[in-house]
Amino acid sequence: MNSRRYCLITPCRDEEKFALATLQSVTAQSIAPALWVIVDDGSSDGTGGILDQHAARFPYIRVLHRGDRGFRQLGAGVIDAFYHGYDTINPNDFDFLCKLDLDVQLPPRYFESLMQRMEQNPRIGTASGKPYFLDPPTGRRISEKCGDENSVGMAKFYRTACFLQIGGFVRELMWDGIDGHRCRMLGWIAVSWDDPELNFQHLRPMGASHKNWWTGRVRHGTGQYFMGTGPLYMLASAIYRLGHPPLVIGSIANLWGYCKSAARRQPRYGDRSFRRFLRRYQWSCLLRGKARATALIDARQAAHFRPPPPRHDPPPP
Repeated sequence: MNSRRYCLITPCRDEEKFALATLQSVTAQSIAPALWVIVDDGSSDGTGGILDQHAARFPYIRVLHRGDRGFRQLGAGVIDAFYHGYDTINPNDFDFLCKLDLDVQLPPRYFESLMQRMEQNPRIGTASGKPYFLDPPTGRRISEKCGDENSVGMAKFYRTACFLQIGGFVRELMWDGIDGHRCRMLGWIAVSWDDPELNFQHLRPMGASHKNWWTGRVRHGTGQYFMGTGPLYMLASAIYRLGHPPLVIGSIANLWGYCKSAARRQPRYGDRSFRRFLRRYQWSCLLRGKARATALIDARQAAHFRPPPPRHDPPPP
């Protein structure tokens, strides 16, 4: 059996409402993490106390407390907090790394199932299940409609070798989109599966923001512009999501964020070769459909794949 040492790194702020559900779902996993570094990024509620209580019970949990900057900083701030934890570890001590949010509820074999699937295909560099949220009026589970071509940002599980090859996360909005395309550029496969064994509940729906739906969806449109998404692809994406909650208004907010950034000539992600790669992929998606386009590009980029050297763990004492 391959080594299955994995490390979770969780940036969080003011998650008192959701923290316990995440903590319970991780500590109940069929294969426990070797280490779970939780960065309390200046919480002003009871989050820090909940984390410290669990760290006292589970030796693999390490809590780092940062000072309160006075506001919640999304995008770059989240990744800055992630790296505050990441910089305390040696990534080569682990086979897998995961950026995990503190507002998710995972099924009990989540990490075991991911590692099994990734062991079966050495090109899979990052993977996840699909997030669902509960619709309060009906109690129905609703998909967040995340594409199959990337792992999701709130539970982004990485083969350590892949994470190191792509240079980690950028400290900008759309860090969780840029990384998947960088994986493909280097011949890795980024994927998420819609499977009951892997699907999880997102306690704060994606795009909802800590303020409201409008703010979150405008921010998503802004991030798409920064990443380099083309206008036609952005329009097609907004049309596709018209029937997804919040109905219509979410798509309008996405387009508003994108168009506002374009009108102001906001800066874009600085790697031009990445933006060219992204545009070619998006055009292929529009012409062939996303599943076919992703399969074609994964096959083409296989020539760029450089498998990592095998790990040699020291023998047990």
